[in-house]
Amino acid sequence: MAEVGFIGLGSQGAPIAMRMMTGNALTVWARRPEALATFAEKGAKVAASVADLGTACDHIGVCVVNDADVVQVCDLLLPAMRPGSVLAIHSTILPQTCEALAAQAAKRGVLLLDAPVSGGSPAAEAGTLTVMCGGREEAFARALPLLRTFGAKIVLLGPAGAGQRAKIVNNALLAANMGLAHSALAIAEGLGVDRAALADLIQASSGRSFGFEVYARLPAPPAFAHGGSLLFKDVSLLGAIAHPGNPLALAAMPFLDAAGATGESP
Repeated sequence: MAEVGFIGLGSQGAPIAMRMMTGNALTVWARRPEALATFAEKGAKVAASVADLGTACDHIGVCVVNDADVVQVCDLLLPAMRPGSVLAIHSTILPQTCEALAAQAAKRGVLLLDAPVSGGSPAAEAGTLTVMCGGREEAFARALPLLRTFGAKIVLLGPAGAGQRAKIVNNALLAANMGLAHSALAIAEGLGVDRAALADLIQASSGRSFGFEVYARLPAPPAFAHGGSLLFKDVSLLGAIAHPGNPLALAAMPFLDAAGATGESP
């Protein structure tokens, strides 16, 4: 039984943490008390502070929203963590942030793994997430038994930051596929083709993709505003590490604009 901790009990983090409870002693911390109730009822310990969680655990997962939140949490965690323990970052953030955190962690003898995930909450609940890892082989080996509690496809892609680079490209590709679906169906409607019939046809044809399937289920692009805002964040991250006018961003933006995810009117 491992002493594991988790911070970031949102729609994806909560089911990951719940899966990690299987056969392990879990400690959680959250800003919102209501996020902790279910875990406490199931026997998880609730830490009084981030530092207390860091002291208590051998493996800690972090799944908060953005770079600033990750850095803030890690600044409190790292000084409290035991040498030889593992810190896994499941958030999608800049690779450079993970590289800097890995260097800080190494000074304290802590192993850092960036391990963003793909699949959403349904896959997290089922334990079938894809986990894209970056870090030292020792960190990956130490984390692997915990990653297997919620992940099915788990790959070490290189040093710290490599997992983030893969996740950002993956999500930008999803956004681009949804953007192409948006453009394709608009063109077809302009040519007089029935939208619903074509959407059904494409999902059994060579033009299909997961992004097209998601788009085809939407009553209208604004229905995807929340998910679109997350994809816009990831497309922006790709622009920061590649270049803003990259082909994936260009393909994605018509849909993200229509969804209102960029702050513009659909």
